[in-house]
Amino acid sequence: MYSLDFGTSNTVIARRNQATGQAEPVALPGWTLPDPPYLLPSLLYLQDANLEKVLIGQQVLAQGLDNSGDPRFFCNFKRGIGAKVQGFLPTLDGKEISFDQVGLWFLGGILTALRKNGEVPDDLVLTVPVNSFEQYRQWLLTGCESLGANRIQLIDESTAAALGYGLDEGQTVLVIDFGGGTLDLSLVQPAVPEMQPDGFLLKWGRKVFGNRENQKTPIARVLAKVGRNLGGTDIDTWVADSLARQQNLPKSALLQRLAEKLKIRLSSATTATEVYFDEDSLRTCKLTLEREQLEALLGVRGFLTQMDNCLDKLWQQARQRGIEASAVDAVLLVGGTCQMPIVRDWAAKRLGSDKLRSDKVFEAVAHGALRLGSGVQVEDYLYHSYGVRYWDHRRSRHGWHTLFKAGQAYPSSTPVELVLGASVSNQPNIELVIGELADGQDSTEVFFEQGRLTVRNTNEEELAVRALNDSDEGRVIAQLEPPGFPGRDRVKVQLRIDAKRQLRINVEDLQRKEVLMNDQPVVQLQ
Repeated sequence: MYSLDFGTSNTVIARRNQATGQAEPVALPGWTLPDPPYLLPSLLYLQDANLEKVLIGQQVLAQGLDNSGDPRFFCNFKRGIGAKVQGFLPTLDGKEISFDQVGLWFLGGILTALRKNGEVPDDLVLTVPVNSFEQYRQWLLTGCESLGANRIQLIDESTAAALGYGLDEGQTVLVIDFGGGTLDLSLVQPAVPEMQPDGFLLKWGRKVFGNRENQKTPIARVLAKVGRNLGGTDIDTWVADSLARQQNLPKSALLQRLAEKLKIRLSSATTATEVYFDEDSLRTCKLTLEREQLEALLGVRGFLTQMDNCLDKLWQQARQRGIEASAVDAVLLVGGTCQMPIVRDWAAKRLGSDKLRSDKVFEAVAHGALRLGSGVQVEDYLYHSYGVRYWDHRRSRHGWHTLFKAGQAYPSSTPVELVLGASVSNQPNIELVIGELADGQDSTEVFFEQGRLTVRNTNEEELAVRALNDSDEGRVIAQLEPPGFPGRDRVKVQLRIDAKRQLRINVEDLQRKEVLMNDQPVVQLQ
């Protein structure tokens, strides 16, 4: 079994050692960094005109292809997957490029490299951000299936991190997973049995180890969770924009990468310097940044306020379950952004320095994901709601009726049933738009700004909904033959959420007594 923690800035691969039963990171020589040797930068460069040969991770850095404005270079592309990117997408050699495709090239390259090294990554556990939408999760599932994986499981990144630290069962841990693209906070009671070697697959989702078949299944409980599209790449953008104003430089991918390097160095030093050289204009200058300047910039951007808001929201959820902050036994720091002194100081002040753990900042997520294959089950709940679209006559606009509320446990115990009929005579079909509803206070829009992929927060309620099937073909859930007429129930729709948090649909034509859709993922209705 292998796990893949696909991150905005870095990716980590881990496997379960068949001999010892323990989790261990996987290094890909030439692809992963020299130190730590298992950290693979989430970078990709399209090398040839046929768009088939790619360079990945350290290969890009080694050839110095990360500092140019070359449209063949991609970073931070995870944020664009499954999103309606505002701005433009590059066209290379006459072919349109999507971030979904870039992501598949990246993951496909990793799986191919593993197989060339004698690995067999057919059994995968993939990690996802807490606030990820179903379109992204479905992209991971179908994408990795197309790349040759036979069995795929998903788990929230911060939940996996709680399992990866290997703390005692019964403890309550707070995970602060702060990476390149997202800030995830989770309150988890992990169940971490010792991994056993020589397990065999009994059936989908279940392993048997020795005589443990009849033992009680350990359950990891997710008590509260909050996610926000705030990460290290946003800090890089703020720093790059500040340097552009100070030095009268153009905003560019080059300046963005230099800003990232300055930020990383300031985690261990109080002053950092990088040399800026633009090959087109031949302009050279020295970029210097003090840690105090960086922290002042973060203050202007409301960085700590956003972190405070996330933590307060987490405590609100926890108190609804009767859990107070004093119940937390450990605070686990995960992700590269947690290495910034300002983040560590904030965590120590708000949560207590004696509870902080940071010895598995990069590998905890990938290691913990492997616990799904060692007998652990995760008891989790919906972070987003699901609903159907209707026409609001009073406001003369579309609205959304919630079917499954955020906070509801999954899989759903019983399906939600809708009975629909025709609204006009000789109606040829019935349409239904189904959407995933996020918190309108924390919705974001992905867009391009001068060659940089970034996000912008918005409070517009309409942008907090991700329609799963709003296309000409996807909206049609039933072709009516014979055509429908008003006054008669024509189709019965059943919706349920499975154990993978996928929304699935059944559609039955009541007149013809025929099943039109049978447990189909809604996100595939395109």
